[in-house]
Amino acid sequence: MKVTVRDPEILKCLEPERVRTYLQQHHWQEVRQLEDTASIWTRQDEIGEELEILLPLKPEFLDFPRRMAEVLQTLEISEQTSQLDILSDLVTYVPNITLQGIVTNVQEGATMGTVTLMGIVVGKLRRIQLNLTEPIYELAVKAYQARIPVICQGELKKQGRSFVLQHPHHFTLDLDAWVG
Repeated sequence: MKVTVRDPEILKCLEPERVRTYLQQHHWQEVRQLEDTASIWTRQDEIGEELEILLPLKPEFLDFPRRMAEVLQTLEISEQTSQLDILSDLVTYVPNITLQGIVTNVQEGATMGTVTLMGIVVGKLRRIQLNLTEPIYELAVKAYQARIPVICQGELKKQGRSFVLQHPHHFTLDLDAWVG
């Protein structure tokens, strides 16, 4: 299945420096810098055709999401992999995301604790850390004990190789998804 990423909110969150690092790691060559607004990258595909990427460097530009969508489209062709796989390597921040997952670990405290969820982030199963206080923490412990899926919202940030959901809210049991 071929998925095209078009969500401007996700695309706006891509960090140009992270994309630059990704391009370097995947043997793209920066051939020109257009002042501080964009850079041009090239790479030859397996049949010898030259591919080109215009990497926008200013997220505040109105066409930034569209340009990042073009970057993903070119990378999909060049790497012969899905845009979701590429995006999952590039995402470092997603504001106002809704996650569904299973609580796999609780680090207990009296009224608060750290909870680990296994949930889908941009098409891949990931571990996500949350810090919760009462009464939400107690609900997370119940979900952990009964293996009931949960839904919550917040700001997702990648820290190293892990994800952290900051400012979690609307944490609820997903009883519709639970097969008890």
